Amino acid sequence: MRKSPFETIPSPGSPNYSETRPAVRPAVACLADVNHLLIGISVVLGTCVALLAVLLAMLGPRTRRRGDERVGEVVRTLELRMDELASQLAGAVARAEEEGRQNRFLAGIAGTIDLDEVLGRTLEAAAALPGAAASVVQLDTPGSSPVVAARGLPDEEAERRPIADPPDGRSPQAIDVHYRYAETDLEDGEPIRSGLAVPLVDEAGRLGYLSVFTRDGDHRFGGEDVKRLEELAVRAAPAIENARRFREARQLADLDALTGLHNRRFFHETLAREVARAHRYDRSLALVIFDLDDFKEVNDRIGHLAGDTVLAEAAERIQSVVRAADVPCRIGGDEFAVIAPESPIDAVNLLASRIQEAISKHPIGQVGHLYFSAGVAELRPEDDSIALFERADEALYRAKGAGKGRTMSA
Repeated sequence: MRKSPFETIPSPGSPNYSETRPAVRPAVACLADVNHLLIGISVVLGTCVALLAVLLAMLGPRTRRRGDERVGEVVRTLELRMDELASQLAGAVARAEEEGRQNRFLAGIAGTIDLDEVLGRTLEAAAALPGAAASVVQLDTPGSSPVVAARGLPDEEAERRPIADPPDGRSPQAIDVHYRYAETDLEDGEPIRSGLAVPLVDEAGRLGYLSVFTRDGDHRFGGEDVKRLEELAVRAAPAIENARRFREARQLADLDALTGLHNRRFFHETLAREVARAHRYDRSLALVIFDLDDFKEVNDRIGHLAGDTVLAEAAERIQSVVRAADVPCRIGGDEFAVIAPESPIDAVNLLASRIQEAISKHPIGQVGHLYFSAGVAELRPEDDSIALFERADEALYRAKGAGKGRTMSA
């Protein structure tokens, strides 16, 4: 049985995670072949030069014409042999370079568990295939849209080119596709002409597809391309699956179990990161902190279990009105926050109004209409994440003192 190029080693402290370590063959072996060829060429050159010197010494004036023919034959033989050796040398150099690229790729994906980095290195290696203008990784996610990462194509274009299984449900070894266009469709630049895809498979089954595309109408991906892309997919699939499991585990650790919003730890980590990014690129950032008014009385009246249901419903309503770029979090019992990147104070005040309307417009369970108080702050040049949080939190307490059910700006 052929040994797998990977050995799976459990990572400390994580029973669901395993680190892939490729059994890498050093490129020194191929470079040794190159050295042997260079030595062979030197020996052949030395032998041929010595032979020519002997022949020329043996030829006298009377036999020079016949000697010229014999010397010409030796020179032609030498040229043919040199061409053959040069071809072998070029092949050995190409193999050594390819071996080096593969080793760098394997070392790269083995040294990280970040999914984006693993996908990026896989796409880079796939795009190195001759004629490839773009590469795409498509990961199947049951119950939702596939995860798509691309190199050489915008993400929105890559998502419009999913690789589909055959209609009979079989699992193909590879998929070779060709695209034809009307003349009018060729006026806006060179389109994708053809593509090649192979499955990404690990021990758990198929993860998705790795594919490459070309814009060259004369290029065709052949059997050697299929073989190289398959080898790449075999090596990449375990690393991709490990990184994906790590991301999923990290995401679960970042979520509040009751509401499904991000938890307090994630909130402070993200706020610090967004503050640093806003300062670096001179962009706006705002923060809103709010909590439900008189929620202790709600718990006393209907009990903590029913109160948890109210919190979960409030979180759903918050989630329904924030932007995709916003980061909603539960940072305390009935206290919530939303980080709003690239948002000035006016925009986040409108966000607080939308959240207030979403929560208070319709009754929630047994408690009827609920309201909240909010504090809003915009990042200042001298702020760090703690200062921004404290200013928004101070504005929240002022809103509470002013009569609740309102929003105050820092």
